Amino acid sequence: MKNLILKIILFLLLCSPSYSADENIDMLNRLGKEINVYSKKIVNVDVGDTVFWKSVNPGHNVEFIKGGIPAGVEKFKSKYSKDTSYTFNTPGIYAYWCTPHKSMGMIGFVVVGNDKSNLEDIKKLKFYGKSTKIAETLINSL
Repeated sequence: MKNLILKIILFLLLCSPSYSADENIDMLNRLGKEINVYSKKIVNVDVGDTVFWKSVNPGHNVEFIKGGIPAGVEKFKSKYSKDTSYTFNTPGIYAYWCTPHKSMGMIGFVVVGNDKSNLEDIKKLKFYGKSTKIAETLINSL
């Protein structure tokens, strides 16, 4: 009986929505052959999960791209060279970039709740420089 109760408690703890699968992303000057890059370009999270961006190298930030977030979500732009986080409460795709390095390909996407209902809006975004080709590849993989 004790064993059954322990299994039930463990099950409830593991399946509880309060135990989210948060994600960590590093903001880097270099990763392999790439320069000015996020350590993960696409992450999938559930509604209520938080993404933490760590300022491993100075000079980077996170800014949601105008038109690249679900309807009703407010703009978000972090300070430069500071760790930041965002809790995703609205399902959909969130496109973001590092403001000073967006043309160098420092972009990323967060897919919340496996909801891709705003994919057509994401496809219409204007990217710059090296980000144009990177965005096309990433968007095609969503």
